[in-house]
Amino acid sequence: MSELDMARTRAAAAYNAAADHFDHPVNGFWDRFGRATVAGLNLQPGMRVLDVCSGTGASALPAAERVGADGYVLGIDLAENLLVLARQKAAAAGLGNVEFRHGDMLTLGLPDAGFDAVVCVFGIFFVPDMAVAVRELWRMVRPGGQLAITTWGPDFFEPANSAFWQTIRHEAPHLHKAFNPWDRISDPTSLRAMLREAGIVNVDIVEDSARHPLASPEDWWTTLIGSGYRGTIDQLDAAAFDRVKQANLNFIEQNGISAVQANVIYALADKPV
Repeated sequence: MSELDMARTRAAAAYNAAADHFDHPVNGFWDRFGRATVAGLNLQPGMRVLDVCSGTGASALPAAERVGADGYVLGIDLAENLLVLARQKAAAAGLGNVEFRHGDMLTLGLPDAGFDAVVCVFGIFFVPDMAVAVRELWRMVRPGGQLAITTWGPDFFEPANSAFWQTIRHEAPHLHKAFNPWDRISDPTSLRAMLREAGIVNVDIVEDSARHPLASPEDWWTTLIGSGYRGTIDQLDAAAFDRVKQANLNFIEQNGISAVQANVIYALADKPV
């Protein structure tokens, strides 16, 4: 299996599993940053939007609201379980102008310049060669349209993130990760360099210093199992699972942690006419 195929398989498995807690109220950061990404776009009624790595619709649904009944939004994700939730949310909101499909951003086969805006929130870093993926997304933006890439900034979920990985290293060293995939573009310089490699030179990059509140130690565990960390957690045996969970709960409680860092970087590029 190629590196790309392994990345696809890991991401799909992790987020299919995380679907049971992905939209838990504790994990409201998905909607928060999805809506913020869409708010930065110049969307008008009747426009067409492609949202890749769409999850349960955190950016696709507000985009559908913005483009109205005469517009169209296509959401793509590898995790079918997340798409089921997205379709349910669209139906509940009465949004008939949004469609969700299972697929991979690199093999969509959609026509050139088919969308007024292409969006990717917290997903581009799962691809081993991010520049290749961005070139594919840029291809589908019409002249005069926009590409929005949102990624995690520095110190993601710290200080609890480091504590989690320390417990994993202690319980299951083979599952420990020295770095997260988003670390490759977690500052404006590295993000801009990646976009330049993809052929995008003129891009606005905005950093957002944000925090994710934790009302209780259990909130941190809910965040872990409702996100990509689930792919690691589900590989633990029952005894190790219990010890890792308890160690994380203890860390939050003993250190009086009421929030973790959730810094975000937004990149927005206008395609020349």
